[in-house]
Amino acid sequence: MEAAGLYNKINFSRWIGITLLAIVVAACEPNQPEKKTETAPQENKNIELVPMLSYSLVAKYPHDINSFTEGLLFYKGQLLESTGAPEYLNQTRSAVGIADLKTGEFKKKIEIDKKIYFGEGIIVMNNLLYQLTYTNQVAFVYDANTFEKKIQFNYTNKEGWGMTTDGTSIIMSDGTENLTYINPSNFQSTKTIQVTENGFALEHLNELEFINGFIYANVWMTQFIVKIDPNTGKVLGKFDLDDLYRDAKAKNINLLEMNGIAYDKDANKIYITGKLWPYLYEIKI
Repeated sequence: MEAAGLYNKINFSRWIGITLLAIVVAACEPNQPEKKTETAPQENKNIELVPMLSYSLVAKYPHDINSFTEGLLFYKGQLLESTGAPEYLNQTRSAVGIADLKTGEFKKKIEIDKKIYFGEGIIVMNNLLYQLTYTNQVAFVYDANTFEKKIQFNYTNKEGWGMTTDGTSIIMSDGTENLTYINPSNFQSTKTIQVTENGFALEHLNELEFINGFIYANVWMTQFIVKIDPNTGKVLGKFDLDDLYRDAKAKNINLLEMNGIAYDKDANKIYITGKLWPYLYEIKI
């Protein structure tokens, strides 16, 4: 009985040792990832990726490097520009004037108190010049020929960024993915469209221009211009103008992002520029 008991004790001790060794080895091994059967994500075939569009540079013109560009448009053969005035840039002002293509001089016609208002986008409709402000929810209306102030009105959008027109409505951006259509006769909103790119909302829409039935928009903090279908809000294509940004930055290292699209309908020419850019570029798309 004693020999058998001793044998059993030895076997039990051996079993305990093997078990402990197995536990230690397992604990020392790196964790192995759990094996899963993965399925490759299915591409939504109903969404076509927005294509990159091409452009060519036609010419470049001088531009006032103190102009913090917020709006740009052609009216009666003259290039009108609206500027804002950030507090940290003392040389800037919230103004509307004529940008001289030959000299780059900004000929001020309107100036609002930059301590109260930050000038934003502009449009001309029916010989009236409309000017947005950034956070005051106020728009000013002037005679487009004399620049005399006529009236002002309030809008419900929290912010005012860019403006354009399809000839019937004021089309306004406010930094979101939405574009608001406003009736110019009573200044009431008539509809809102959501802009989407590849099926997702595209925010930070800034300066706008209506060209041949489409809305073109700068995207804030980028060098992209997007082409928007006004009926659906879908982005149909986009332009990457980083080359022009880098060309301008080589002349003025302090410039900021591109902002400003103007279409000269009579000459069928498109111009773009940006905040504090030394050049204004004529491009063909």
